[in-house]
Amino acid sequence: MVRRITLPLTKELAETLHAGDTICLTGTIYTSRDAGHKRMCEALNRGEALPFNPEDATIYYVGPTPAKPGQVIGSAGPTTSGRMDAYAPALMSAGVRGMIGKGARLPEVVEAMKTYSGVYFGAIGGAGALLAKCIRKSELIAYEDLGAEALRKLYVEDMPLVVIIDSKGRNLYEEGRAAYLASKK
Repeated sequence: MVRRITLPLTKELAETLHAGDTICLTGTIYTSRDAGHKRMCEALNRGEALPFNPEDATIYYVGPTPAKPGQVIGSAGPTTSGRMDAYAPALMSAGVRGMIGKGARLPEVVEAMKTYSGVYFGAIGGAGALLAKCIRKSELIAYEDLGAEALRKLYVEDMPLVVIIDSKGRNLYEEGRAAYLASKK
């Protein structure tokens, strides 16, 4: 069963999501990759505000390609989330609750998710052109000099995702692997 959720990702909403849930996400998300995350964390360390309100925000780890004529955005597939692991706990402590990407996360990120009721959503790698069709609006809001890694505000409708790690720390990658290995005994 697919669950449709609308952002913002409040603590109450995050706590209703479980590892393995298939969802369709609608609402405002922000894009950033490692260079943008580094700048945001440097700003936080200086006591400065982020270029967006982080409270209950969701960040999509993506560096979209330029839009072709008539398109909102180019291909927008997820990047490997591990590159943001050094920065994710600080951003969660500032209020970011959701993260969208692909790949495993470090234990420190999972612990921060448990502390701040965070959720890690998995997007389908290699399906950037299809995921771009869910993006209805795109606005550059900061770090234009970073090109594809600039910070963007997107509005998405029915973006297909899977909850990989929930706010309790349940991890679909680990549970799926364990279930598979148990079935082979």
